[in-house]
Amino acid sequence: MIRSIPTTLDDYRREAERRLPRFLYDYYAGGSGREQTMAANVSDWDRVTLRQRVLVDVEQIDTAARMAGENCSMPLALAPIGLAGMAARRGELQALAAAEAAGVPFTLSTVGICSLDELAAAASKPFWFQLYMIRDRSIVAAVIERAWAVGCRTLVLTVDLPMPGPRHRDTRNGLAVPGLRPSLLKVIQLSTRPSWIWNVALRGKPMTLGTMNPHVAAASDPDAFRKWIDAQFDPRITWDDVAWVRDRWPGRLLLKGILDADDAERCVAVGADGMVVSNHGGRQLDGVASTARKLPEIARAVGGRIEILVDGGVSGGIDLYRAMALGASGVMVGRAWVFALAAAGRAGVERMLAGCRDELRLAMALTGVSRIDQIGPHCLDVAEPAENNETNRA
Repeated sequence: MIRSIPTTLDDYRREAERRLPRFLYDYYAGGSGREQTMAANVSDWDRVTLRQRVLVDVEQIDTAARMAGENCSMPLALAPIGLAGMAARRGELQALAAAEAAGVPFTLSTVGICSLDELAAAASKPFWFQLYMIRDRSIVAAVIERAWAVGCRTLVLTVDLPMPGPRHRDTRNGLAVPGLRPSLLKVIQLSTRPSWIWNVALRGKPMTLGTMNPHVAAASDPDAFRKWIDAQFDPRITWDDVAWVRDRWPGRLLLKGILDADDAERCVAVGADGMVVSNHGGRQLDGVASTARKLPEIARAVGGRIEILVDGGVSGGIDLYRAMALGASGVMVGRAWVFALAAAGRAGVERMLAGCRDELRLAMALTGVSRIDQIGPHCLDVAEPAENNETNRA
């Protein structure tokens, strides 16, 4: 049977679901609680409508931008994804290659399968590294030092994970649940994906958390991984810890997980170079606002004093355009690239990024802008307030 070529995020998601063991697909795809915030992240971008303009010369469209001091082909970076190396054989390496080919940054997760050293050996330019603040600060200090030593110059510190959110899909799939039944459930799920076992689990060894090895057990044991997560993420983290990281990191520092204007002000005060407006993809506190809703407020609060990236529900170039119009200087995409990776490896990520850039170019052309710095609030179609409509009808 000849399958259709994946084109949209939903196409890649469906193909990823077909290829991955259920517990792994749900780990990537799931959110916390009833997944309301995860859904709002997507739907609230759809409510931002663009202002179409015509008869403007847009023959020479330039999507280039600068993020974290780097020249990029478009204002987009691949977000950190834990265990991404289990989506495809040595998955982070494949995604890094795709990102470099597309001219956008790649971010390695603290809990990625491939290590800092493995990526550094393959990289042609610096990649970004994402850091979790775990309880053992000596480990954190060692990881920071190693990231700088291998050439990373942008550190993304995740600040919205003092403890893991309730991810019911993981519980249903038996992750970190003791007993024979959960173990059998995972064995059954694996048995339905023999190609994944051969191509990824066996030929993609070692299945360890490369950067954190030997501090944590092999990622191929999902129960051990989840127990380590629960034990090591630090609920005591405060702004003093951010200052501690700032003192030790000589490069650019982005704080990921900002969803409040007051916290955005604190980012400026603590000396961060930028922030990522984020609710962890809806994987932490279900019921908080979407990033599309919070972005304008935060952009107004910091007034251009600090770089603002945004993630959560971004599914293509039009969402990227919407984010820029609402005040962001760039976006990070997560599920989009890991689904594309699971569906078709490096080629899938390259196609996904090319499609995103093509969609961005089209949005620019049909809104009458030819450069990224021309995108702003004036590019949005703001509906007339309901009370004015009533007045006009009267």
